[in-house]
Amino acid sequence: QVQLVESGGGLVQAGGSLRLSCAASGRTLYEMGWFRQAPGKERVFVARINRSGSYTTYADSVKGRFTISRDNAKNTVYLQMNSLKPEDTAVYYCAAGLDSSYASWGQGTQVTVSS
Repeated sequence: QVQLVESGGGLVQAGGSLRLSCAASGRTLYEMGWFRQAPGKERVFVARINRSGSYTTYADSVKGRFTISRDNAKNTVYLQMNSLKPEDTAVYYCAAGLDSSYASWGQGTQVTVSS
């Protein structure tokens, strides 16, 4: 079992940047993912990274703007978000799992992008 705590959300103007962090405790060597849920919408995939950090995938909507990375020595996963758009506004969640199946989730952090 792994516990996840996200941080780094906030209010930013369109075109700005934020970096989200997800600190993991417990058994931590999992594939990690970021997801987001906008008001009134379903939670959707944003990015994921394999256990070593050598392989990443992104949703088309964030490719070229967001970067997922991890520091296994610190048990932390990051999501660098650049060129933010109002449509990126959502609660962002990190998750831990294997083979794109995620069993552990954080509580979420709010990201609001103003136009």
